[in-house]
Amino acid sequence: MSKDIQPLLDAWPYDAGQLCVRKITGEDGSEKIQLRIEMGILQMDVTGRPDGQRPYGFESLFYYHQHQAKKAKSKDDKKAFVLDPETCMNLQIEALQYYHRRISFLELGEYKNAREDAQRNLDLFDFVKDYAEDEEDKLAMEQYRPFVIGHRVRAEVLLELENGDYDRALEQINGGIEEIQTFSQEFDRLDILDENEEIIFLQEWADEIRQERPKSPSQDLKEQLKEAVALEEFERAAILRDRLQDLDARKSRTPEAKSVDNV
Repeated sequence: MSKDIQPLLDAWPYDAGQLCVRKITGEDGSEKIQLRIEMGILQMDVTGRPDGQRPYGFESLFYYHQHQAKKAKSKDDKKAFVLDPETCMNLQIEALQYYHRRISFLELGEYKNAREDAQRNLDLFDFVKDYAEDEEDKLAMEQYRPFVIGHRVRAEVLLELENGDYDRALEQINGGIEEIQTFSQEFDRLDILDENEEIIFLQEWADEIRQERPKSPSQDLKEQLKEAVALEEFERAAILRDRLQDLDARKSRTPEAKSVDNV
């Protein structure tokens, strides 16, 4: 059997203008994700570590070292647990696997899985920040935090929009912006906030959501009433006014009802 994978690459051309992702069923019967990159194809497991490996019997290298840190803490080990530069490098390489799978999940519309992979890497950044013995290793991870926060927020917002919850979607965006701003304050980099690509994207996205969200019944009636008055269609305006008053009266008769108007 030929070891040349060129026929596979020819059958699935690389397109620099878009993310080329697909799901397949592996020979073991489990689902796999394939990501077409310029020089080949990356294949990843859908669950666990993307490459399917289990370092030291754990789901990931991160979880192994997290376990070691907890063991040292429980034993009150005098020798503090630290992450040396080589370990930090290996953790960063592992994080790259989750990045590739995260962007694949986003492209496939599997937002819950994308959110989990993003949060997993953010948890890793926190861990390295707490235990890396070299400050440079901490910064090597932290520089990507706004980018990963942005991906997590995108997944969360898209989940809310799928459920039609525009208010929660906007809350997620505002929370993500605040998180990135807090990060910038911590590193005394307030000067980059106005140029931060993630913040700019989230702010523009929030504006789009506000414009596209469906109107509430009373909001729609108010706009129709305003238009009718402006056009001097007074008979239509009277009908709309009566419908609006009836709607308001029904609301007032239901104490537990909450207004969804966005006037």
